[in-house]
Amino acid sequence: MAAPIRTLCCSALRLSSRHFSSTRGLQAGQKWRTEHGLSRSGTEYGPLTDLPDWSFEDGRPAPPLKGQLRRRQEKEALARRIVMLNSEVDRGIEVWEEKQQEAKRLEEHKKSLLLKPKGKLLIKKSKS
Repeated sequence: MAAPIRTLCCSALRLSSRHFSSTRGLQAGQKWRTEHGLSRSGTEYGPLTDLPDWSFEDGRPAPPLKGQLRRRQEKEALARRIVMLNSEVDRGIEVWEEKQQEAKRLEEHKKSLLLKPKGKLLIKKSKS
């Protein structure tokens, strides 16, 4: 009994004029929004997602929603990571500059240890 149902379904799919795609298409307007400096979708950030949906009549703000709290925590974690990476880059630059200065000092020290010209060479050098 299962075989006739299977053949019926397969034949119906073969005769169908619609095609099935398993790839995810580009969301509507995503390319335009990214070209204009906006979020990929309208729900990533902005006043509709960041501001509360309602407030009390006397003007007090509504308590934050779970999604707002989650987004705030994600933004704080991202900010902490940015600060940490920035401090690492700054420290790396400082270490590099210290190495450059040390190499320069070492080079000057090596030059000071070289033999000095004597006699006629010393007189020639002082004239020019």
